[in-house]
Amino acid sequence: MPALNVEFSDRELEDLRQIAKERGTSMKALVREAAAADIARHRALQEGAEAFRTFFAAHAEEFAAAFPDDEPPAGGAGRAA
Repeated sequence: MPALNVEFSDRELEDLRQIAKERGTSMKALVREAAAADIARHRALQEGAEAFRTFFAAHAEEFAAAFPDDEPPAGGAGRAA
């Protein structure tokens, strides 16, 4: 299995040791679980954003009708700040 060396400050390392001890797990398992959780969160956010883009595109006309003040001007130029 590939490995990765990660550097931590003394404070971070001590915090990791303490958390691992409190959870009854190894530091290696703690860091691996944290990375896996962040990967899962990142994937979920990407999937959610894609679902939103798909939904918004499918309902663009409805949004335009419901929120006409938020539509860009006809010439394609944005509103002045």
